[in-house]
Amino acid sequence: MTNYNADFLSEEELRALPFARIGKCVLIDRSVSLVSIENISIGDNVRIDAHTLLIASGGISIGSHVHISAFCYLAAGGFIVLEDFSNLSCNVKIHSISDDYTGRTLTNATIPETYKELTRGQVVLGRHTIIGSGSVILPGLRLGEGTAVGALSLINRSTEDWGIYAGSPARRIRERSRELLRIETEYLQAIGN
Repeated sequence: MTNYNADFLSEEELRALPFARIGKCVLIDRSVSLVSIENISIGDNVRIDAHTLLIASGGISIGSHVHISAFCYLAAGGFIVLEDFSNLSCNVKIHSISDDYTGRTLTNATIPETYKELTRGQVVLGRHTIIGSGSVILPGLRLGEGTAVGALSLINRSTEDWGIYAGSPARRIRERSRELLRIETEYLQAIGN
């Protein structure tokens, strides 16, 4: 049996970093890479696990009670919003910016923007959204409240509230239960919110 011993930054270390906002009870593993940290806002009760990369040149807003699992990648050349109670499983990739793949322009980070045609678009994960391992979300999408995405899915269109989606590209496969809203109320009362 292996024992995962996370090495989280202390509260003092977190407060010393130039976040746009940092809430209470935040756990960020030391191996997490934070680019343009001044553009990152984090709510309360957030956990970001090992080897995750947040590139916030366009801004990242993380709500409260959010978990970002290990090896996730958030490329916020546009803007990325993770609303309260959202969850990213291991190895999820969110892109709010993308190169043009048609061959009409040059591509990659070494080329000045005047020679590229970038697609930028805000990505929003609604409350209680959960994204399965290895999934990819493309720019300019809103995942509705309560969206659940199966592992290894490609999200190339916005989703409707309370749906379960899977596939590449992902399609709605059924309705998701709203029972967790009752449990959320019970939980928030228990913690005094």
